[in-house]
Amino acid sequence: MAEAQVSHVEVDPDDAGMRLDRWLRRSFPDVPLGALSKVVRTGQVRVDGARAKLETRLEAGQSVRLPPQMTMPPPAGSLGGDAAALEAMVIYRDDALVVLNKPYGLAVQGGSGVSRHVDGMLEAWRDRKGRKPRLVHRLDRDTTGVLVVARTRSAAADLAEGFRGRDAHKTYWALVRGHPVPEEGKVSTWLGRDPNDSEKMAVLPQKTKEAVRATSLYETLDRSGQLSLLRLSPVTGRTHQLRVHCMHMGVPIIGDPKYFNIENWALPGGIQNRLHLHARQIELPHPDGGTLNVTAPVSPHFRQSLTVLGLSPDG
Repeated sequence: MAEAQVSHVEVDPDDAGMRLDRWLRRSFPDVPLGALSKVVRTGQVRVDGARAKLETRLEAGQSVRLPPQMTMPPPAGSLGGDAAALEAMVIYRDDALVVLNKPYGLAVQGGSGVSRHVDGMLEAWRDRKGRKPRLVHRLDRDTTGVLVVARTRSAAADLAEGFRGRDAHKTYWALVRGHPVPEEGKVSTWLGRDPNDSEKMAVLPQKTKEAVRATSLYETLDRSGQLSLLRLSPVTGRTHQLRVHCMHMGVPIIGDPKYFNIENWALPGGIQNRLHLHARQIELPHPDGGTLNVTAPVSPHFRQSLTVLGLSPDG
């Protein structure tokens, strides 16, 4: 009778080369490691009908036998709210990846005091084989725009390599106070932790320990009164790089709580005190070949500011 409840799961090509213990931990995150080890050691879990070891490497198409007490979890339907929220963010999807237009105020990953974040919400997209989409890069919590998520392990590896190798070209829009001089150019500095505030980054002397080179390109798209709309392109990918570089040029980004001291300066009417930094476009090699090129519509508060100020990226 119990044998009738035994299930068999075919190893997906994306899981080829994965150790059996890792595959089980991913598929059954709520089962203690000791319990998973026991069912393997006692032969209750088998691969292609044969006993296996925890370190056994799986191959695509193999059949993994699971004992009656272990069944693959269904998709996380109980997380319907997160699933709906993620769907509302989707601006591109294919078999390898999904591109989201991340809204303002939503963290990408968890941390101290962070209860809701994209990485946690992705549990709602975990499939019947236990696979959850993977983050391959990050945006600051208050930065809006393009966020790429891999749907498979192999796609995640390819995309991550693209980001590490600087094959990913990202373009941001920023609304700043003041006008950069010259109107377009390159900023190259050394960045590191602010010695006076560990939660901030700062431009530091070259020989400062742990300081790293950071380079950004900028171009003025339009201006209105004391404000400018800039196109920013990070050549490197350092923490808070664009935000610090704008401050360094004397044109801090509107609504930046860390690098723009709003005291003694009033926002123009109709402008919300929110970070006006938007990941507008990304271009990078697609895992399946060719080039991925996706543009994200600006966030509601950014769009409102452009309308109020009469600013246009076309000048």
